[in-house]
Amino acid sequence: MMSLYSNFKDFAAEWRSARDRARTMRIVSSLPPEIQKDIGWQPSCTTRQIPVSDTF
Repeated sequence: MMSLYSNFKDFAAEWRSARDRARTMRIVSSLPPEIQKDIGWQPSCTTRQIPVSDTF
């Protein structure tokens, strides 16, 4: 029983961390480019690169 609770707790912590990271990226990406540059935010951090297959 304790193992199940521990696994759920770990999953919840990872999920919360991912949500926090996504929220931070969304907020910083919405800032003007000048401010992003001032804080050292890389443009590559704001874009998601999804590989596109030629088979579609």
